[in-house]
Amino acid sequence: MATSSYLPKLARTAGDAALETFGVQNSQMHLTTRLELATEDGERLAALHVPGPFEPERPLAVVVAHGFTGSIDKPPVRAVIDALAKHAGVVAFDFRGHGRSSGHSTLGDKEILDLDAAVRHARELGYADVVTCGWSMGGSVVLRHAALLRDVDGAVSVSAVSRWFYRDTKPMRRLHWAVESRLGRLVARHALKTRITADGWAEVPESPVEVVGRVAPIPLLLVHGDADHYFPVEHPEALFAAASEPKELWLLEGFGHAENAATPELLDRIGAHLTDLVAKGRVP
Repeated sequence: MATSSYLPKLARTAGDAALETFGVQNSQMHLTTRLELATEDGERLAALHVPGPFEPERPLAVVVAHGFTGSIDKPPVRAVIDALAKHAGVVAFDFRGHGRSSGHSTLGDKEILDLDAAVRHARELGYADVVTCGWSMGGSVVLRHAALLRDVDGAVSVSAVSRWFYRDTKPMRRLHWAVESRLGRLVARHALKTRITADGWAEVPESPVEVVGRVAPIPLLLVHGDADHYFPVEHPEALFAAASEPKELWLLEGFGHAENAATPELLDRIGAHLTDLVAKGRVP
């Protein structure tokens, strides 16, 4: 059954805590295995695996897909990995054009192949169920991957856009400048360590709102904040309306945008919900 909740205001972010303790190992991170994954179109992705709390049993893995300009080596993303590893095994990676991965970012188009490589690796590691959890651009990729490639047992999309070419907020106008201009791409490459393709899209891929209805019967959780300065609440509302059962929407009071705004409480809530989310896909 579809559910929608308006949850209480959130406070200090997990990224804040990660910045304070960056480089300090916790109970899980010392077991981290660094990986290199290969995509079907030949890109090489920097990745990692953190075992979950049930080793040697591997009932559940979550594949973390970061936002645009993110990386598994950045504190907000590491905070997500660390928090979710308390509930499940974690496979995380750098999208093409980001961090130590090869290639150039295509802004959510070919990135579904990156996510698929990570999902396949989680299966190879022996995890029975695999849930994807994407943030911002990664949230859009999670939706498109679940709808088009499908090999997941649940999908969590946080702070995702519903439609392409959205320019109605100042941060998105800056992002379009970075993507569409030579100077912007140069700044992104050197200041943000993100390499963006100059070729654009030969053919515009289907947008998240156009494909989200095909995610079902994979259970879907949409998470968004009413203080998101990139994408206002019209985006999760459009995605939720277009999605089919089983689906949930968490609208969070005071939550901003993606990993940088996530609090330890939110990450723990998501992690604790993963098993219940997968179970929704098994209800006759």
